[in-house]
Amino acid sequence: MAVYALTGFSLVSLLSFGYLSWDWMKPSLVADVAIDPMEKSQPPTFPRPPHIIFILTDDQGYHDIGYHGSDIQTPTLDRLAAEGVKLENYYIQPICTPSRSQLITGRYQIHTGLQHSIIRPRQPNCLPLDQVTLPQKLQEAGYSTHMVGKWHLGFYKKECLPTRRGFDTFLGSLTGNVDYYTYDNCDGPDVCGYDLHEGEDVAWDQSGKYSTFLYAQRVSKILASHSPREPIFIYVAFQAVHTPLQSPKEYIYRYRSMGNVARRKYAAMVTCMDEAVKNITWALKKYGYYDNSVIVFSTDNGGQTFSGGSNWPLRGRKGTYWEGGVRGIGFVHSPLIKRKRRTSWALVHITDWYPTLVSLARGNLSNVQGLDGYDVWPAISEGKESPRTEILHNIDPLYNHAKYGSLEDGFGIWNTAVQASIRVGEWKLLTGDPGYSDWIPPQTLTNFPGSWWNLERLTDGLRKSVWLFNITADPYERYDLSGQRPDVVRTLLMRLVHYNRTAIPVRYPAENPRAHPDFNGGAWGPWASEDDGEEWEGGQESLKSRNKKKKKKCKICKLRSFFRKLNTRLMSNRI
Repeated sequence: MAVYALTGFSLVSLLSFGYLSWDWMKPSLVADVAIDPMEKSQPPTFPRPPHIIFILTDDQGYHDIGYHGSDIQTPTLDRLAAEGVKLENYYIQPICTPSRSQLITGRYQIHTGLQHSIIRPRQPNCLPLDQVTLPQKLQEAGYSTHMVGKWHLGFYKKECLPTRRGFDTFLGSLTGNVDYYTYDNCDGPDVCGYDLHEGEDVAWDQSGKYSTFLYAQRVSKILASHSPREPIFIYVAFQAVHTPLQSPKEYIYRYRSMGNVARRKYAAMVTCMDEAVKNITWALKKYGYYDNSVIVFSTDNGGQTFSGGSNWPLRGRKGTYWEGGVRGIGFVHSPLIKRKRRTSWALVHITDWYPTLVSLARGNLSNVQGLDGYDVWPAISEGKESPRTEILHNIDPLYNHAKYGSLEDGFGIWNTAVQASIRVGEWKLLTGDPGYSDWIPPQTLTNFPGSWWNLERLTDGLRKSVWLFNITADPYERYDLSGQRPDVVRTLLMRLVHYNRTAIPVRYPAENPRAHPDFNGGAWGPWASEDDGEEWEGGQESLKSRNKKKKKKCKICKLRSFFRKLNTRLMSNRI
């Protein structure tokens, strides 16, 4: 029997705060019209293909939006969601690259070779070049396509860049983590470079502008220069609210009474992002796009709890396969939705946006084979039943194997030491090491890191390698049923075996010294030639010897690095 230790809070106090009072199965949160599962859905009938704005936020926790009871102010997101359709059975991936790759390809990461970790800046790796991307399909349908924000799908050669993968224009960062003002990114000691790009060029002139504002302004500029009579797709991948925790001072002031310093800065960043979305929505209306638009909002993974994020009352955090890592915030706002102002419990996964948006655009999916996503527009717009009944969260053969897992524990058909997770119907199975498993209430009562320890911790089960939950009845994953329902465990293990047979080899090459920003004028960017193979690992010449050849250039790099560091110190005064 599980033993729980609650430190810093009592269960009664948590209930008094209302943290456990939300009934996930409350009738008012479910569609009020009966759904006939046998009724066939009809393709959308719009006068013209709709304008599509896809907004993706980075590391925003499940609890960190107003309508989930947060202490963070998100009035714009709350209003857009309330007037549209909230997706409360919506799933993403636990970290950055996997979510983005599945959005762009409509495929599980086992089918793109990106099932392990993220794409590191120095890896000769990127989204497989044989994949036809979402923006490419929209281009085929006559759309103008634009990306603003964080790419994080590889850039080691030019064919990997957003402008080579379906986007007409791009302004943003290629790596996964940059300074919000200086756009510097360090991938280890003395491996730092500038990362803000305009198309395929380095955007040195934009340094000093807060990225959330910069990206919203770029979206407005795109809308102002385009004709609303022609369909447009804009993918807005905010850097917010990923670390580093940086925000304009006036937003932090709003949360001056918040005791936890990290939470205070994080909250300011969320509210700043909310206002950026407000400006984007205003631009859609001002320039005549809104009435024929579809706005999709999604997070990319669970919140990072030690950096101010909160996934309460869900279990786990970013980087884990517990619900706190993979259940996302999602909603759709559009005048074209037939049944607005409601909450949908239809099962939706981030891979579903590919076929859904291409279908809305009247694009052709007949020549795209092997999609893992489904067209869920009838479920969203009309309240019909979702065509999706299961989700493969992932199978990662390279992740550290669980010490106590074995083939025997997997009924001889699956090695439970392997990290994997799947949901089928109302059941969710996890094997291997799913990641950090505590329930962490919002860190608002004391200064960081003291509030870190105000959590509920599972103190047994450390020798386990299999977990089973009825996720519909137990969305907080408190009652492991693997011992009581071995029949269900075996059934779901068989589904993992099925998916594993379709997996392609993991693409996770060693880092290459040629990627060092010093070889690219001090900026991150492509370093392999177009003739090199997809997993090119050349460049064996030592970094030291190459530095000798580029001594003059490195003097410039050092000077530029000095000014970047000086700028960073000046900007830090704003925080």
